[in-house]
This record gives sequence, C-alpha cells and structure tokens, in this order.
Amino acid sequence: MSTLLAILVSGIVATTAMTTFLCLIDKSGRVNANMARALGSALTRSIETSLLPGLIIQYLAGLFFALVYIYALSRLQIVSLFSYLVGGGIIGFAHGFVFSFIMVILAEHHPVEEFQNASFQVAIVHFLSHIIYGLFIGLVGGLILLSN
Repeated sequence: MSTLLAILVSGIVATTAMTTFLCLIDKSGRVNANMARALGSALTRSIETSLLPGLIIQYLAGLFFALVYIYALSRLQIVSLFSYLVGGGIIGFAHGFVFSFIMVILAEHHPVEEFQNASFQVAIVHFLSHIIYGLFIGLVGGLILLSN
C-alpha cells in the first residue's frame, strides 16, 4: 500500500514541480517551454483549446513515470532519504536526456507551428525539468517509503 501511495503522491507532486518550472521558464519569454500546451495542441491542433488536454496528458504521464521511477528505486533497496533523492535525480537525468533528444527530433512534425522549433535552449530546459521531476520523486517517494 505504501508503494502505491508513494507512486500517486510523488507523481502528482513531481509533475506539479516540473510543470511549474516549465511554466515559469515559458512566462519569462526566453524559451517556449509550455509542455502542457505543446502536448494538448498535438491533439487539438489549437493553442486555444490545448491547456486542459495537455495537463491531463502531462499528469497521466507523470503518474506512469512515477511508477517506473519508484519501481526502479525500490529495486535498489535504498535505506536513506539522500539516496532516494540522488537516485531520483540520476533517473531524471537519464530520462531528461532521452526525452530532450527525442523531442528535438519530433518537434518539426508538431501540428502547431509555435512548437515546431525545439532549439537547444528548449532541450536544456526540458532536460532540467526532468531532473527536477526525478528529485521530487526521490524526495516524496523516499519520505513515504521510508516511513514504513
């Protein structure tokens, strides 16, 4: 039961942290980093109707990857919160590297022109956001799993 709780709570918290980071970067105007709108507009083909579907997709993906991260971390038989934090960060590093690479390749096929140019800066921001996601999975998941 604690594993399921760790997956759900850490997935929601980590996805919220990642989404907040991306929104703050996007609002700065320096990098187009609104992942929720990019995901949603891939379905709706419109920026105006993209936010809700994008957030739903983002949170579902966040919960799925929380399951993957927590499973991987639980296989390591970690006994300290610091180890969970570092482990989550390392998994986030690898996940972010792969995701950023794939995102840059697939961006040119996005149906909305605004998201068709994934520059190096966009890739770096998404890479960092996945590290943040992993750190929060490690922190929150570790707190829950170690409390048993």
